[in-house]
Parts: sequence; structure tokens; C-alpha cells
Amino acid sequence: MAGFNMKVTPEIESLTGICKEHTSLDLSLYQKYDVKRGLRDINGKGVLAGLTQVSNVCAVKVVDGKEVPCAGSLSYRGYDIKELTRGFIEDDRYGFEETTYLLLFGRLPNETELQNFTRLLANQRSLPTNFVRDVIMKAPSKDIMNALSRSVLTLYCYDKEPDDISLPNVLRQCLNLISVFPLLSVYGYQAYNHYVCGKSLYIHNPKKELSTAENILRMLRPDKKYSHLEAKILDLALILHMEHGGGNNSTFTTHVVSSSGTDTYSAIAAALGSLKGPKHGGANIKVVSMFQDLKKHVKDISDEEEVREYLRKLLHKEAFDKRGLIYGMGHAIYSVSDPRAQVLKGFVETLAKEKGRMKEYNLYAMVEKMAPEVIAEERHIYKGVSANVDFYSGFVYSMLDLPLELYTPIFAVARIVGWSAHRMEELINTDKIIRPAYKNVLPPAQYVPLKERE
Repeated sequence: MAGFNMKVTPEIESLTGICKEHTSLDLSLYQKYDVKRGLRDINGKGVLAGLTQVSNVCAVKVVDGKEVPCAGSLSYRGYDIKELTRGFIEDDRYGFEETTYLLLFGRLPNETELQNFTRLLANQRSLPTNFVRDVIMKAPSKDIMNALSRSVLTLYCYDKEPDDISLPNVLRQCLNLISVFPLLSVYGYQAYNHYVCGKSLYIHNPKKELSTAENILRMLRPDKKYSHLEAKILDLALILHMEHGGGNNSTFTTHVVSSSGTDTYSAIAAALGSLKGPKHGGANIKVVSMFQDLKKHVKDISDEEEVREYLRKLLHKEAFDKRGLIYGMGHAIYSVSDPRAQVLKGFVETLAKEKGRMKEYNLYAMVEKMAPEVIAEERHIYKGVSANVDFYSGFVYSMLDLPLELYTPIFAVARIVGWSAHRMEELINTDKIIRPAYKNVLPPAQYVPLKERE
């Protein structure tokens, strides 16, 4: 078929070969010119590219002048994530809105400020007239992240001041996007589920008196019902995914694109494109899929030796996707422990009991304990490896009956808060476009007239 849906033909394959032949670099040149591939040094540490006050990620401490791995920590505006979440968990209240206030404005709200801010977000939680019908329903996509990006870019057209990047206007736009991201994500899935999968169509309006987490579950489920525990653990998962320092790919994208002076909708759409990548936001899907494969190929999932052998096969590229990875284990920064995984794990067992999925929980706990041992044995080099937040978040989402198609969009529903904080930080503190240097390593070429070319 010609045009947009043209298949990859032998001609395209041949052209691809030419492209690869004349584009592939000599990788030794990276070392020669001391280029930090992926903006990381030889030890995997990120190159310092900016300053931030939004959040901090720490996984090492200095002992006798040397950096030594330690238990990972994550702080939002200086507040340790464990203490922050403990505050509203002990009060038995939802924390998404409070944490959003903290990340955007740099301090915790008092009761009146929190009430007013929660009301502000609730009043923004609506889409333009006929937007669902004219935008979301007209071209449903099997990839909800793409549908989400399209919706965000289309909202530009409904904004009377879309290109005004003054701080009050950008804050207005960010608050609106934070409020409607749950609607855009869930409605995008419902459209896909109906028009592509042939299932019944459910479009439930959000309720102003409900929290963000409660509204997500209410809009997603046909009967609109959910338990308090379900909403609490989804609220917690959203908070843990809200922000993770300025160096992660999508947040750095937000800084880079914002530095060009572009509009908020374009900046957030660019961040969504980054988060969609399986190396970034899609990791928890890989974890769930890996465990599904494990249950297919291991006869007794309570047998430690059988499970251990499966993990060995993963590392030897003999199982699952044959990439040689145990998904959910290890992190670019954390080695001893991921604080987000530790906070989330405290609720996973409780939810598993409510859902009658303790056998599966025990399997996750077994793999969490066993995987670092197997990695140390098989790799022969021990670098601290521990479960990251994706290890348990996918299991949590499956227990909440969230469809796989929504795993990464739910990540985006949380991370839009961090992106917004970093966009405003970029606009407040810098006026230079981010422009890194690339060294050309190709020598000059002599032009040859067309008739003389072979």
C-alpha cells in the first residue's frame, strides 16, 4: 500500500543500509574526545547540567573522601519522601494534592491553603465542551500515551493565551493540565477499549469532592466503585512517581524545550514523548510481562530453586525477551535501595491480602530477595542491585485492575506535577537556550558532479 501506510519494502531496506553505513560512528572516538555518552561518565554518573531546588536523589555518602553506596533517599523540596508520605498515611488522608502544592510552590500548605488549592484543582477538572467527542473519540489510538500527547497539543487551540510564557499564565496552564490529565488518560483508554477492542463505552464525569486517585478509579470502572485501600495505594503510587530530580530523561526534556521559549503544551507533549519510551516510563509493564512469562514456564512458583533457575535463564538471554535483564531490579542511581520501592512495598502485602493474591505477592517477595544473589553469582561483579519502584508498581496496578495500556499514562498523571515545577524553575532562573555541543568527526568531502558519480 502506498502513502502513509506503505510497508517496509526491499528498497527501504536498501536505503536503510546506506544510511547505517554512512552514519555509524567509531565508538572509540567517544573515549578519545572524552565525550560522556548519554551524559554519563564512565561510572554511569550523570553529567552536571543544571541546578534545581525541586527534588533531590541521593544514593551515596562520602567516607574518607570517597563516595560509598548507601541506602537511597528521595526528597521533595527538602522533605524526605518517607517522612512526607508517613504524614498523610498516619492521618489517613490523601496526599496527591498536598504534595502537588509542595512541589509547585516550595513549601507545605497549611489547612486553609490546602483546602483552597484542592478546590482550585477540582474546579479545573473539566474539559472544553465537546472535547471528548471531537478530539478523544474521533481518532482512538491503541497507544494511550500518543492519544494523551495529541490531546495536550489540541488543548493549545482552546487556550486564549497559549503562547504567553509569563509565570502566572504558565502556572494557570500547568494547574489545568495537572487537573485534566486523569480525564485525558482514562477517556483515551475508554475510547480505545470501545472503538478498537469492541467493548462497552464508559465515560464517567469526575466528582469535585473526590481526590485525584479516587476519580481515576471512579472514571475507569463501569460500576464507579472502589475501596478506600485501593484509592489510598493509588494515591501513594502517584506521589512516589511525581518527581525524581532534574536528571531523568523526561524532566531534562522539559528543561531543554522550555529553554527555547516555547509554549507549555509543546513542552509537556515533548516530555510525554520521552516518558513513553520503554527505557523510561514503560518499565513496570516489562516487570508484569516478565512475571507472566515466569508463571508460564515455572511449574511450581513456590519452589525457590525453580524460580532461581528461571532468573538465571533471564540473565543468560534464554527466557522472556532474551535481553539478559531481570526487570524491576537495579537503577541508574540507586544501588543499595530505592526509597520509593520501600514505601510502596509496605502497602503491597495489605492490598494483596484484600485481593486474595498472596501467592503472587510471595513470588514477588521471593524474586526481590533472590535476584540480587543470582545477579552477583552470574555477573561475577557485584554492584549493588535492589528492587526499584517499577518492581512493585506494576503489581499494584494489576491488583487495582488497571489495564496495561494505562500504566505509563498513570505515570504521566503523576509526573506532570514534576514537569510543571521544573518548567517554572527553568523560566524563573534562566534566559539561555540549552544548546550542548556535538563534535563533527567526519573529514571534508570533495563534491562530485552527478554524471561522474558511480
